[in-house]
Amino acid sequence: MQTIHSYDFTGKKALIRVDFNVPLNENFEVTDDTRIRAAIPTIKKVIEGGGSPIIMSHFGRPKEGPTDKYSMRHLVAPFSKLLGVEVKLAPDCIGEEVKTIAQALKPGEVLLLENLRFHKGEEKGDVEFARQLSENGDCWINDAFGTAHRAHASTAVIAQFFPNDKMFGFLIESEVESLDKVMKKPQRPLTAIMGGAKVSTKITIIENLLDKVDNLILGGGMTFTFVKANGGNIGTSLCEDDYLEMALKIQKLAAEKGVKIHMATDVVAADAFANDANTKVVPANAIPEGWMGLDAGPQSIASFKNVIENSGTILWNGPVGVFEMETFANGSRAVGEAIVAATAKGAFSLVGGGDSVACVNQFGFADGVSYISTAGGALLEYLEGKSLPGVAAVLE
Repeated sequence: MQTIHSYDFTGKKALIRVDFNVPLNENFEVTDDTRIRAAIPTIKKVIEGGGSPIIMSHFGRPKEGPTDKYSMRHLVAPFSKLLGVEVKLAPDCIGEEVKTIAQALKPGEVLLLENLRFHKGEEKGDVEFARQLSENGDCWINDAFGTAHRAHASTAVIAQFFPNDKMFGFLIESEVESLDKVMKKPQRPLTAIMGGAKVSTKITIIENLLDKVDNLILGGGMTFTFVKANGGNIGTSLCEDDYLEMALKIQKLAAEKGVKIHMATDVVAADAFANDANTKVVPANAIPEGWMGLDAGPQSIASFKNVIENSGTILWNGPVGVFEMETFANGSRAVGEAIVAATAKGAFSLVGGGDSVACVNQFGFADGVSYISTAGGALLEYLEGKSLPGVAAVLE
């Protein structure tokens, strides 16, 4: 298999699939350039190797072909500035004109193709569209982990046209390596912290993790589905009544597999879903009528910290309280602190999923964890044990 480390880019046109699906404000200015910055190392590697990067990405959800709102032209200036190279913009992503511009690129020159989703063939995974895209370059680099779970033309189907000239970019490579450190060769004990509001969205992940983890910490709103399933009183706390049986099934499975499940034994309950609500600490299974659990209590936090700090590998996906409100942020903050402490002692920690990443950034823990995954759907499908088309296409 080719790798970006050893491939000879001299005089090559390198088609790089990135994820430049960034947010814009009403003046079409990029408000968060994280995804563009993440792709820079791969692009620079091609330039330093004497090649010409040709960048392709989707952007937004254009419904009816080319729309100025979703044109890549809005990204040219910020991208050029971050890269330190004046980036050229192609009028389209396929066609004779684009091919001619691509072929004329000198080493070190960078071309940004117009939005892939201006063509229906991208999301359909159309082979002919993928073939036309492939004509723009000599090799294909997939560096868009955020779309690796989609079998789109540019993320997977195109691979067949580069049987010996396909590879991962640095971003996907580090993402896959980090996930494998958790899922395939973890230092023990392996602890997964699954938080968030609903059991339903995390069922398949939890089931897959039961074969791998030593400890499973369940936090956030999903806790109360388990508490109610075990006969506890949860007041007006969030609960998915359709999943009570499933909660008991998960507990039984965990016991059979020797996985310890840790859940809140005490919670911070409030009489309203508001930062200034009245609060009190109560047992998780004895929440008074009209009150709801919105954060882990001090006893639970102490036990979570103890488990996390004695772990060799830690996966954090989902907060353990309503961290957006300061009154109910203690649980999530404490989990973050414990992960940072464990990492400092040599544990490998991976934080993934929008809310957990927001948590880590809000509390300033980003530098204290081993790896932060920015991928949403792709990360979740990987944790569910599914094969990702964009990863498989490079490995095959």
